[in-house]
Amino acid sequence: MASRPRFDGQPFVDAYGEGGFRLAGQRFEGSVLITPRGLFPWAVRSVEDATSASFAPVLEASPDFDFLIVGSGTETAFLPPAVRRHLESHTIFPDVMATGPACRTYNLMLSENRRVAAALVAVG
Repeated sequence: MASRPRFDGQPFVDAYGEGGFRLAGQRFEGSVLITPRGLFPWAVRSVEDATSASFAPVLEASPDFDFLIVGSGTETAFLPPAVRRHLESHTIFPDVMATGPACRTYNLMLSENRRVAAALVAVG
């Protein structure tokens, strides 16, 4: 995995679209995982491409958050059943919604000092 940027705390999502995200003033291409332990590239183009292995950084950080927000792209879509079962077996119950609302929900929860992580599929 590529080295990840360093932030002073967990970054807010400043903007999304055009195939990526802006967090803490930096542009990131493609989908991302944001956890209290850092920001990671997420090699999925749609939520249906997600695998249990692709959520490894989320599982590693699970002691540090209580909520997982999943942005599924332009429309709300479901995680593959095996992936959902895998996350739930680790007491992680993802809240899946379109990427735009997911970014807003993540930012709101972060602003309320809630322990949150996000898995965000990039949108065009």
